[in-house]
Amino acid sequence: MIKIYNTLTRKLEEFKPVKEGEVSMYVCGPTVYNYIHLGNARPAIFFDTVRRYFEFRGYKVTYVQNFTDVDDKIIKKANEEGVSSQEIATKYIQAYFEDTAKVNLKEDGMIRPKATEHIGGMIKIIKTLIEKGHAYESQGDVYFDVESYKDDYLGLSHQNLEDLRSGARIEVSEIKKSPLDFALWKKAKEGEPSWNSPWGQGRPGWHIECSAMSHKYLGETFDIHGGGQDLIFPHHENEIAQSKCACGGEYARYWIHNGYININGEKMSKSLGNFFLLRDVLEHYDGRIIRLFILSSHYRKPIDFSDAELTQAKTSLERIENAVMRGKEALVEISSNGSSCIELKEQLALAKEKFVSAMDEDFNTSMGLGAIFELVKELNKAVDSPINSDGAEVVKESIEYIDTVMSEVLGVKLKLENAVGNLTSELVEFILEMRREARAEKNWAMSDKIRDRLAEMGIKIKDGKDKTTWTM
Repeated sequence: MIKIYNTLTRKLEEFKPVKEGEVSMYVCGPTVYNYIHLGNARPAIFFDTVRRYFEFRGYKVTYVQNFTDVDDKIIKKANEEGVSSQEIATKYIQAYFEDTAKVNLKEDGMIRPKATEHIGGMIKIIKTLIEKGHAYESQGDVYFDVESYKDDYLGLSHQNLEDLRSGARIEVSEIKKSPLDFALWKKAKEGEPSWNSPWGQGRPGWHIECSAMSHKYLGETFDIHGGGQDLIFPHHENEIAQSKCACGGEYARYWIHNGYININGEKMSKSLGNFFLLRDVLEHYDGRIIRLFILSSHYRKPIDFSDAELTQAKTSLERIENAVMRGKEALVEISSNGSSCIELKEQLALAKEKFVSAMDEDFNTSMGLGAIFELVKELNKAVDSPINSDGAEVVKESIEYIDTVMSEVLGVKLKLENAVGNLTSELVEFILEMRREARAEKNWAMSDKIRDRLAEMGIKIKDGKDKTTWTM
């Protein structure tokens, strides 16, 4: 039974999906005006792991993570560089994929919508809100009327409406009824991207974007909405308000928010100027190390970033890989008088139980990794001495489980250079060239035989349009 800490209720709740056996997830993605920093990478890595774990537990997952590609910051950047907003967005979307590929985000099956591709859906929701009395047009802008929803507003951030009112700055203009009202549509300004609407040329406000995209791909009610805790207010709070008022029902059932990455005790952010770009850190540390560093702490806790922490993650990864390598080497020589590895067998069963238990309890990757390290310790002990055939089966199963959890569930792919014996990359490529020749000659039996033999040796191949790739 999977339990999730729901920001909306501030309680640990049993996960009950909208559709049995399926999970629908929407996670707020980046505003693409710069390269992403480590603080942006944390939700990308964590929610990718959530998706992987649900799939590990047998669920079918629909995962949506958007790109905000129209925004004040993008427009400002475009003006500074003398290019269009679209060029800025395209540049940094490409950079996002380049950077996140190195931390092994699972892109297969991902839905990656752009805000500018869903303007029609946003206009439709805004029209509905106006018709229902929850929004109003003012001088070409459209605002959500917080007063019309005041009884339920701030249910996610658990703030007091009166305190928020008293703390709001006095608006110089009188375009809005209340300082708390937020923009759904903004009147076009000279030199800015704009679209036609019933209220004239303009562009959407930030909050309406995610409502439109989540509704399109996941429906009016879906399972999980996620993001960094800095999005709780106002972004996610306003998403709930406009979505519930437009549709009348439940929006997202579970709200999950990850904590900050801190530098010297302060939140890492571009606005504070105390950030490290992911691509810069990747010049010094393997993406697998960064991913392990982020997953080594519970997602709701802040993480202190430092070279020491990354070095510790590097050491931890090497410890796992060395144990697995030693286990593979032990499988080469089996002794009839060797150990049956009873203790390792018991630890493997315990590790399986502990890992699932940890991850079921609000995706506690830190405790889950603890179970793996306990198994690694016992694996090292087991292969210190000769093993017999029964022990070899236990060692093999332990290696496979460690690799599955690390590579497939946590996404920290293990590099096991001796996993294919003495075969080098060049030799694998040579074998694949022979297979390509067999396919060209329509010798499908030989092609399949090579593929199956490589699979037995731990080499997975994937035929693309122009080339065949392989992984271990």
